[in-house]
Amino acid sequence: MPSQILPITMRPSERPPPATAAMLIKAEIENDDPTTSLLISSQYEDDEKAIKPILTRASSFNSSPTGSATSTAASYYQHRRRRSSSENSLSSLSSSGSRRQSISKEVGHAAAETFLVTRLSLKLLRYLGVGYRWIMRFLALGCYSFLLMPGFIQVGYYYFFSKQVRRGIVYGDQPRNRLDLYLPKDSDGLKPVVAFVTGGAWIIGYKAWGSLLGQQLSERDIIVACIDYRNFPQGTIKDMVKDASQGISFVCNNISEYGGDPDRIYLMGQSAGAHIAACTLVEQAIKEAGEGESTTWSVSQIKAYFGLSGGYNLFELVDHFHSRGLYRKIFLSIMEGEESLQQYSPEVLVQDPNIRNAVSLLPPIILFHGTADYSIPADASKNFANTLQRVGGKAESILYEGKTHTDLFLQDPMRGGKDEMFEDLVAIIHADDQEALAKDAVAPPRRRLVPEFMLKLARSVSPF
Repeated sequence: MPSQILPITMRPSERPPPATAAMLIKAEIENDDPTTSLLISSQYEDDEKAIKPILTRASSFNSSPTGSATSTAASYYQHRRRRSSSENSLSSLSSSGSRRQSISKEVGHAAAETFLVTRLSLKLLRYLGVGYRWIMRFLALGCYSFLLMPGFIQVGYYYFFSKQVRRGIVYGDQPRNRLDLYLPKDSDGLKPVVAFVTGGAWIIGYKAWGSLLGQQLSERDIIVACIDYRNFPQGTIKDMVKDASQGISFVCNNISEYGGDPDRIYLMGQSAGAHIAACTLVEQAIKEAGEGESTTWSVSQIKAYFGLSGGYNLFELVDHFHSRGLYRKIFLSIMEGEESLQQYSPEVLVQDPNIRNAVSLLPPIILFHGTADYSIPADASKNFANTLQRVGGKAESILYEGKTHTDLFLQDPMRGGKDEMFEDLVAIIHADDQEALAKDAVAPPRRRLVPEFMLKLARSVSPF
């Protein structure tokens, strides 16, 4: 890489005697003053320009070839005082410039994230068509989002600017193989961890959708890792499960570096993410129960699985999704055809007598669902829990009367105060930690993000 060294020129009359020059250069080197350095500039591949110090040197100084050692020293220290003042000014400018660059970087990242979300929404519209039904749904979605905007703005600010959020950590070599970490402010001791797979109808899933949950769990000393994955048509369900597995593997093997407890890792998914996470868990158990299958993580590392408003039997959901606009042809394309529905239906798969050993390896499974959920009926969770119990698995379903698909994940958390589902979740995670339970008992109510009348209006117009 070609570099340019900035030249130093000195007129003959300015050149110090050899002895004095040696003394001053030695003094400069001992002080290691970066502001009196030669500069090298290089052209990087990403078109960014960098300026780096490579050699220290003495600045131009006033000395006479015939001057005494005393006058030379006095002149030198006078120069140092002048330069010290200049350094303070430079330091202030550098700090100010660094802050501006940091803010500029965050704003640029926010713009890039907004562009991605817009592109995902347009992709969904392209696949679902522009018929009357979906025009009305998108209008309803627009109204719903507008009514919850006060909450979205506050959560978005936290996501982009909080020091507790580590965004875009790479866990694999495929597009969208990134995850976000939400870290508690209290860094003492190892913290329990929730690996979370977000929902999005297998088409618009995105890691930032988990920012509200991440913020609130981190306030209870729980680390949250929101795992991104390829959506359709960038990938099919096989790719989504593979990505989720890689993300979980990264969490299991690396979370201790971020203060997480590798012995207290919980897997969680919401909506389509709950389906993907359940498929991943069952697939991993089958691998471990088989012979000679290499794995990078184990289901034994997962203390429990939490499914929030998920669907686990695709045979029973195909017609339901079709009636709500996720048409059969698109859905079967996502799931790699009708012949793959059994493979990606955890409820059906665990009933296969050939994988009973795999079922025994599964961790406790807790399924949360609202009884007024029209996107995925609550029976999806009830039936999966009952099936697991029947074949020897450890499972239960917890139903919330009158709650919709988005109540549990958006409206209730934005309402502030006490949230029943959230408190149930935290109580399970902290069940073996008496100190954490004591802190939970006196935790202040969560702050309201959206006025109540706007939450009620949003619920009434929600297309979900």
